[in-house]
Amino acid sequence: MFQANVILLIRLAAAMGAAAVAIGAFGAHGLKPKLDAYQLGIFEKGVQYHFYHSLALLGAAVLLQIQPGNPYFKWAGFLFVAGILLFSGSLYLLATRNLLPFSVSWAGPITPLGGLCFIAGWLLLFWGTVK
Repeated sequence: MFQANVILLIRLAAAMGAAAVAIGAFGAHGLKPKLDAYQLGIFEKGVQYHFYHSLALLGAAVLLQIQPGNPYFKWAGFLFVAGILLFSGSLYLLATRNLLPFSVSWAGPITPLGGLCFIAGWLLLFWGTVK
């Protein structure tokens, strides 16, 4: 039987993975003619990290199922979600800034915070195997 936190992380991983595919397809087919090579590279980097960390989130859920009492795996998963939203989300906004009717200048400083969430999530996965 899956515990509630495992189910939540699996659902989040599934939703994030589906979103990564949809956003990547939108970028490749809908945005490619509207973005220059630099902007498209930023967008693709967001999709790449979005996908990697959707899989990392699924891995955290599996580890939490194996060790249900280990809080490090649960928090790693939530940090991966935060990283996807902050890191990839800000890159999506920055790449499409010329297409948006509002300023996204605030998104630049958000990107490194998402990166820190990714790093912290990976470190918690490591720490969860040590404890």
